[in-house]
Amino acid sequence: MSKRTFVGFGFGPIQSGLFLYEAYASGNFGRFVVAEIDKALVQAVRDNGGRCSVNIARRNGIDQCVLDGIELYNPAVPEDREKLIQAIAEADELATSLPSVRFYDAGNETSVASMIAAGLSRRKNPRLSVVYTAENNNHAAELLLPDILKHTSPASLTGVQLLNTVIGKMSGVITEAEVISRMGLATMTPGLGRAVLVEEFNHILITRVAVAGFTRGIEVFVEKDDLLPFEEAKLFGHNAIHAMIGYLADLKGLTVMSQASGDAWIMDRAKRAFIEESGGALIRKHRALNDPLFTEAGYREYADDLLERMVNPYLNDLVDRVGRDHVRKLSYNDRLFGTMHLALVHGIEPRNLALGAAAGVLSMIKRQDTLKTAIPGLPRTAAELTPEALRAVLMHLWQGKADQHAEHMIQLTWDALGTLQ
Repeated sequence: MSKRTFVGFGFGPIQSGLFLYEAYASGNFGRFVVAEIDKALVQAVRDNGGRCSVNIARRNGIDQCVLDGIELYNPAVPEDREKLIQAIAEADELATSLPSVRFYDAGNETSVASMIAAGLSRRKNPRLSVVYTAENNNHAAELLLPDILKHTSPASLTGVQLLNTVIGKMSGVITEAEVISRMGLATMTPGLGRAVLVEEFNHILITRVAVAGFTRGIEVFVEKDDLLPFEEAKLFGHNAIHAMIGYLADLKGLTVMSQASGDAWIMDRAKRAFIEESGGALIRKHRALNDPLFTEAGYREYADDLLERMVNPYLNDLVDRVGRDHVRKLSYNDRLFGTMHLALVHGIEPRNLALGAAAGVLSMIKRQDTLKTAIPGLPRTAAELTPEALRAVLMHLWQGKADQHAEHMIQLTWDALGTLQ
């Protein structure tokens, strides 16, 4: 039996349906330990004999996989925390999958940073190992390191490397009994009303491992010297077009992303935005890397693959979920306006992306009662929107980050509103 040990932090869909699943599928690990603060989830997995089911959405259906031998511990319980720290001391590969990097050192001795530090400090000799950080932040590893060092000395990290990740994998947890039944999903454990549903995609990019002599047990991940260009491809490609399709689908009254596949206009505009505007800008910016992605053929293949995956009917991706958090998604450097800005910087007129941005504004107006904070000047109806009101709303959302391209983007958005309405 393999002597490798995997330790995860957080038992959400990315941890269970990606890291743990791939570690389990690799056949290279003999022990699987996960820290989770949800008492009911911990108990449910224990009552099920350390077994948990995940659902894999493929292009032609859904498969179930049962992960066995999972040791789930709650760090708030002293006995469990001790077991976690000892497992960390013996771990070869670890993965953090928390809601945000802000949680790294939250919770005093129960924090992820504190427990990692305690586990590494127990190692009598350096043990080669890596920590994958999966908090959707392209500096997650650099942020976790100082938090760990608050609790231990640099010597404890000898032979240990913290890795950033780019995870273009769509996933979620479904709790609606009707959806679980209709889609034939397996719940995480019998009697627990939640089902993890992830797409089969596993082309995950990670920082190149620099630990001499270390070989990864999770072999499917792809190492890159510089992840930032690929983070940009995810934000300004994958995320931007996903949001664009979601907002246009919302405008047309669709409820599930897969329904957009039947709307030729939405999919045509999304494809043009993806290849000509997002792709055109990113290729111009990163062509010198000589990476296949940042070529016309490579980016077109990337776009075609994602456009199919985004509307996979087996993912049950809700339009409402894709479009939520309007304030963040319509900010200056985020998916829609950030991609439009990048296009303008590189001499490309992002008229298709502007349709997505305009639809996002209309969605925000329609759903303004769900916003966490009121937007000054946001009209109650789309009919009340004027060029001046649009400008005021966007400038508020952009929080002083607007530069010389701002007025151009506002005009493109106003023109797109005319097309949509």
